[in-house]
Amino acid sequence: MTPTSTSGPATMQGMRGRHNIRIAETRTRAGTLLEPGAAFMHLEADALRATGSDMPSGDETRPALREEHVDVVVIGAGQNGLSVGYHLARKGVKFVILEGRERVGDIWRSRWDSLRLFTPARFDGLIGMPFPAARYSFPTKDEMADYLEAYARRFALPVRTGVKVDEVTRSGKLYVVTAGQTRYIARHVVAAASSYQKPKIPDFAASLDPSIRQLSSSAYKNPVQLNPGSVLLVGASNSGAEIAMDVAGTHQVWLSGRHPGHIPVAYNGSFAMRAVLPFVFRIVFHRLLTVDTPMGRKAKPGHLSHGLPLIRVKRQDLDGAGVRRVARVAGARNGKPLLDDGQLLDVSNIIWCTGFRAGLDWIKLLIFDDSGRVKQYRGAVEGEPGLYVCGLHFQHSPSSTMIHGAARDAGYVADKIGERMRAAAG
Repeated sequence: MTPTSTSGPATMQGMRGRHNIRIAETRTRAGTLLEPGAAFMHLEADALRATGSDMPSGDETRPALREEHVDVVVIGAGQNGLSVGYHLARKGVKFVILEGRERVGDIWRSRWDSLRLFTPARFDGLIGMPFPAARYSFPTKDEMADYLEAYARRFALPVRTGVKVDEVTRSGKLYVVTAGQTRYIARHVVAAASSYQKPKIPDFAASLDPSIRQLSSSAYKNPVQLNPGSVLLVGASNSGAEIAMDVAGTHQVWLSGRHPGHIPVAYNGSFAMRAVLPFVFRIVFHRLLTVDTPMGRKAKPGHLSHGLPLIRVKRQDLDGAGVRRVARVAGARNGKPLLDDGQLLDVSNIIWCTGFRAGLDWIKLLIFDDSGRVKQYRGAVEGEPGLYVCGLHFQHSPSSTMIHGAARDAGYVADKIGERMRAAAG
């Protein structure tokens, strides 16, 4: 788009001479007509020189990038990034943690209103700081968010919020992390942004009647968002089942998808809390099912495609709330969702609980396999020495995406970084 203006040369000369006009004022004055780049720099050249701001060198269409050199760049300040930061800080490594949201914990604050963690508080603390709640209570999403913020503050972790990473590239043996007008140069980069970045929504969703309100599970907050009428939940794992229970009080709910099974005891009973959940979380999900055991390697494909068994909600809970189970959604016909059994559902809302893509396409390196997953072992990326990931689904075991699994994966990555740094130092 070419900016339009009624100002003549004399007017433009007068504007350039006003040193007291701030950049923010220029944006406000120009509105949407002033684009970043040459026009902006032309208007504000004198003001930038007067305030000591960087002027572009060579390329007059954009400001010069600022460079900062660190040992490690950690991307993401969730439970995984903070856990990596804890280990790096204890090793005396110079690092930064870049978080795209405005506050640590905002990824939790943004989820649906009634969400509680699927694990009791005894499993929800990060290394070095227990979760401040009764051991067998289930914290709310906001309590988890506040805990992460307090964790970063307690250990004085160098988190920079509101810094969105645009891309990660490599220059020789160094990685270049570009975030806005800053380039971070480092020998080590940890992408700790978890597996839950981009919702998987099928292409045929675009063929559904536009009057149907469609939301992903990450965009759902509460039933007030929904149209009057029935709701189809696509995906019957933990998120789908929990949201179905949340919506069932105000809407007729259809739940589509394979039943993933469930923990066969009351999740909040004494026996479950003291015996079953510790065994499942600490032994089965953390030690038995790993990429290093035959049992874990056999189980991994199923976990990647179907998710975990239901922890809190059981089939009878859904039945009791009036949630109706239907076949898998296969496509769209006449603007309506089409089920595997040929049935067309006339619904007013659809909530897609169909999982997420890792959303790591901002890493501009050849690190992905044919399915789009990162080629890695325990977080160390194949073919890219110095590049690591943390928080991927079944990165090492099912607990890799659980809070209590963050410390082990983060510790392994931090140890590998330490080994590389010692080798480089001779």
